[in-house]
This record gives sequence, C-alpha cells and structure tokens, in this order.
Amino acid sequence: MRAPAGASDVRAAQAPARRVLSDFVADPVAVVGLALLCTVVLLALFAPLLSPQDPYDLAQLDIMDARLPPGSPTPSGGTFWLGTDDQGRDMLSAIFYGLRISLAVGAASTVLALLIGLTTGLFAAYAGGRVESAVMRIVDIQLSFPAILIALILIAVLGQGTGKVIAALVTIQWAYYARTVRSAALVEKRKEYVEAARCLALPPLRIVFRHLLPNCLPPLIVVATVQVAAAIALEATLSFLGLGLPITEPSLGLLIANGYQYLLSGKYWISFFPGLALLLTIVSINLCADRLRDVLNPRLQR
Repeated sequence: MRAPAGASDVRAAQAPARRVLSDFVADPVAVVGLALLCTVVLLALFAPLLSPQDPYDLAQLDIMDARLPPGSPTPSGGTFWLGTDDQGRDMLSAIFYGLRISLAVGAASTVLALLIGLTTGLFAAYAGGRVESAVMRIVDIQLSFPAILIALILIAVLGQGTGKVIAALVTIQWAYYARTVRSAALVEKRKEYVEAARCLALPPLRIVFRHLLPNCLPPLIVVATVQVAAAIALEATLSFLGLGLPITEPSLGLLIANGYQYLLSGKYWISFFPGLALLLTIVSINLCADRLRDVLNPRLQR
C-alpha cells in the first residue's frame, strides 16, 4: 500500500531531530545535566504541590520558628528539612518557589531578547549596506560595556519589579542574538537557494523567514540555552545587591542575600541551600548547552 502524500516529508523532518537526540544522549555527562535540569524544572512547576509550606502565606509563618537549623521539628509535627530563614519560612519551600521565579525571569527575558535579536540580525544581514552597518555599530557599542554595568544603570532608572528586571535583561541580551544570527545569515545569503529565491522574485519576508531563518536556528539554540543561565545568574546578582526583584517575590538571589548577614554567626543554611540550588540550575543548563553545541555543529563532532 502506498504511503500517503507528505508522509515521506514528515519522516525526513523527523530524522534530524532523532539524530540530534541520539547524539545528545550519547554523552553521559549531558544526560546527567538534562536529568538535573528536568528535576529543577519539575520542582519549580509543581512547587505549590510539593512545598510543605506556602512562603507567601503570612498565616503559615511564625517568627518563633526563625533561623531554625536543618532537621528541626515543626509545630505541626513535621520537619524543617533545610531549616528556616529569618522570617520563619521553610527553606525547602522558599527554594521551590524561588526556582519558579528565577526560571520564569530567565526564560521570559531569553525568549523576548531572542525574538528582537533574531529579527534585527536577519534583516540587517539581508538588507546589507548602511542598514547592516548601523545595526552592527549599535551591537558593538552595547557589547563593549559589561552586562552588569548596563543592568545596574537600567535598574536604577526603571526601578525594582519583575517586569523591569526582564526589560533590563532583554536590553542586555538581544545584541548577542543579533550578532549570531547576522553572521549565520551572511553565510546562507550567498548560497544558491537564496539566489534562486531572489531570481523567482519571492517577497523579502518569505526569503528571510522561510529560507534564511531555518538555517540560522542551530547556533541560536545554543546561544539561547547559554543565555538562560546567564540571565538567571545576572538576576540573582541584582537581587543579591537589593536592586532586582522585590522582597515579596523572593528569587534564589534574594534568598541568598537574606542569609548573608547570618553567615558569620553560624547560620549557614539560610544562604547555603539557595546558593546550592542556583549553582545546580546554572550547571545543568550549561551542561546541556555544551552538548548541544557539539551536536548541532558538525565541525565539533568526532
């Protein structure tokens, strides 16, 4: 029996995805990083179901439970497995909710910056000439300044808040995507299939998004994965300095800052466990990004 029309195209499209997946899982270190990342994401998604306590509910907090060491019993007969902070919040619950905020800020800023940088880089490469030169000069100027310096200036101007932190991170990140996609698009722009599309008088938007964009995605995926970790780390830095998210939305960086003043008094767990969660999150993302870089770049494959 003959296969229906289009079935071969579907199988052809699925083949590269299967190859990438098989190459990715061939590295045990990458598999460990992916498993760790999936665990972190699941803990963040199901934080309300897994947390022993709602750290935002003031009725569940008791100042008498402040700064209890790990393993201390709760008034209800449970256990504070990771201890409590200076407000009596269960550190395990606070970390679960902090993961949600950190991952949400990192993912949202990365997606928005990717869309802006992708569009800007594609049209700059396709248009060429003065348009490309002007765009790349703006990118070069922005990338010449440290990211943390730009973030501090923007937060000082915009103020605190989740949306303002995301806006600051987007402003910092879009230039990385613009430069990456512009370099990839310049290579693809000179190839025969783009010249053929121009000869057929196809609309520029169709050439850019139908022909150039799919061939520029592999390096962008790697850059986006790395930038998620960078955004989470930068947000944690801003929150640690007291310039990021407000106290009512404690991310991992703010949880670390809450316990910093108690380190010398021996109450290490208030900062240590959120710091460990932040470290594992960033390491897991970087392990996946490193393996994706090897898989999606044929020159790096053995």
